Amino acid sequence: MAATALIGLATAGTAFAEARTDLVLGMSIEPSGLDPTIASPVAIGQVVWQNLFEGLVKVDEEGKIEPELASSWDISDDGLTYTFHLRDGVTFQDGSAFNADTAKFTIDRIIAPDSVNGQKALYKAIESTDAPDESTLVLHLSAPSADLLYWLGFPAAVMVSPDSVDTNTTKPVGTGPFEFSDWKKGNEVTLVKNPNYWGDAPKLDKVTFRFIADPQAQAAALTSGGVDAIPEFGAPELVDQFKKNADFSVEIGATGMEVVAGMNNAEKPFSDVKVRQALMMAIDRQAIIDATNSGYGTPIGSHFSPSDAGYEDLTGVLPYDPAKAKALLAEAGYPNGFTFTMKVPNRAYAERAAEIMQAYFAQIGVTMNIESSEFPAKWIQDVFKDTNYDMTIIGHAEPLDIGIYSRHPYYFNYNNPDFDATMASVAAAKTEDERIAAYEKAEEILANDVPALFLYAWPKIGVWKVGLNGLWVNEPVPSNDVTDAYWSE
Repeated sequence: MAATALIGLATAGTAFAEARTDLVLGMSIEPSGLDPTIASPVAIGQVVWQNLFEGLVKVDEEGKIEPELASSWDISDDGLTYTFHLRDGVTFQDGSAFNADTAKFTIDRIIAPDSVNGQKALYKAIESTDAPDESTLVLHLSAPSADLLYWLGFPAAVMVSPDSVDTNTTKPVGTGPFEFSDWKKGNEVTLVKNPNYWGDAPKLDKVTFRFIADPQAQAAALTSGGVDAIPEFGAPELVDQFKKNADFSVEIGATGMEVVAGMNNAEKPFSDVKVRQALMMAIDRQAIIDATNSGYGTPIGSHFSPSDAGYEDLTGVLPYDPAKAKALLAEAGYPNGFTFTMKVPNRAYAERAAEIMQAYFAQIGVTMNIESSEFPAKWIQDVFKDTNYDMTIIGHAEPLDIGIYSRHPYYFNYNNPDFDATMASVAAAKTEDERIAAYEKAEEILANDVPALFLYAWPKIGVWKVGLNGLWVNEPVPSNDVTDAYWSE
């Protein structure tokens, strides 16, 4: 009887020490669907990228390219042929096989004339594809594209099965370590462990992504235990309370999101570079960060994030100098300033920054009226599609997206042949050093030409319970990769 009692105590102790295998993770925005290959909102990838869907390659937490469904690849000397060697024995979560035919189907679908992929422009260099055998995919390019591997690691290029493309929006099927379980609209999406995953099994059995838009409610959910983690905490002013709480870990990292005040470069007075330079010198970037984000964020002088290789701190090109700003306005023919309207998406960070910028502009005689714009629908229609605006403010979350200034058309209405040529030299780079040098030149052109007012790089403020490990601190790609997450015993 004594021995039996001891065994019982030992079993109970072991059970008590077992680590949790579930996770409830909070997000600000609920995705509109769950297929990142047909829509571009980052919230989609933040649920399914790496967790449910995988690509030929992946971008890791440090922004490096790593093999994924392709175990290796070869690039021809002229940069026009990419040959991917695919893993054997990989299946989708519905049991269908992943092979060169499905990989070819995925890429062909992205580049097709009727493609609705939100990042289709990134893959325009792919002219055609071949699948010479089940384990080999060949991409033929029309021109070199030094960043193609990076783009292939994005959510927009995850591999999909022809059998599930019509239902992936609501019932996604991928090759990843977790598979879809349930979506309670307006509340949460649940993924569960994929028992047939080709790689190392995740330590978690279930992950629930819970959607909590209000920052105060996010804080309440953390303290009440309603969620275990919020990797992108929306209330920077409340971070200190979690830093002082021994039950939580706070991790401040970097993201690839640049907050910029875009201008309609095709319309006066923003068509004049001196006006744009004056507006840039009229504002104190750090003061905006302090007032809107409790000091969390990094001032930037171009459309490049500190998380990107090749980043240069160019805030000194057009530093805060109201007197110089007024002089530039006078040189441009506006000694008494001018009046314009900023269309501001109803996002907290944008509304706060706009009010501060309004005060700064008033100091140099410029009157800025603020017009609220419902985001995303009305803002996207008015600003992004119709370019019916003077100035706006938005966070560009797509990683390494400096090339947007060479897209024609694009909502900045910016046209600089020198910049376009520089971005072409990025694509044609044969070595990493050439690629970085070209990016640095592109940064410098924008820092002087200011087609947008470059404000700050968005921080990644992660708050989660002590004992939770394996979440990303930095975020080169917008994501909530939980494939390595686990609880300490």
